[in-house]
Amino acid sequence: MDLRYPIGKFERPAAVTPEMRAQFLDTLEAAPSRFRAAVSGLSEEQLDTPYRDGGWTVRQVIHHVADSHMNSFIRFRLALTEDEPTVKPYDEAKWALLKDAALPVEVSLRLLDSLHHRLVVMLRALAPSDFERKFRHPEIGLLDLNANCALYAWHSRHHEAHITGLRDRMGWK
Repeated sequence: MDLRYPIGKFERPAAVTPEMRAQFLDTLEAAPSRFRAAVSGLSEEQLDTPYRDGGWTVRQVIHHVADSHMNSFIRFRLALTEDEPTVKPYDEAKWALLKDAALPVEVSLRLLDSLHHRLVVMLRALAPSDFERKFRHPEIGLLDLNANCALYAWHSRHHEAHITGLRDRMGWK
């Protein structure tokens, strides 16, 4: 198994059905509690263990998810209020080295609770046609909001699996 992609690489769906979108939103809604459960009971030493050789620590993963999902939240909002805005990419690896990436994971877990609550309330209120709105990512290209929902549902499960996979491999209960 490739520890970098424990659930496989993201595959953008060719089309998103209303049922698929509902599943993506359910995943996004559950993500904060699933991350909280994934790190529950871990010691500081365990939180500072990389999920794979050369990978981020569990702590960095949690802070990365908060960083990434904040950026995604803004991208959703930009696409809903502007015509195909170009969004700014960021250097995830450098962000993971900033001083706040050493904070207790609870800081980012609380942020994810609030952020995902707002995100899901916003997305569940949209009309199906709103999910066809797009933004341009300089490194990826044009993404509609259906694809972004799919991506961030995958992203949530992907990083949760990094943590739960490490727990399983290390025998941490």
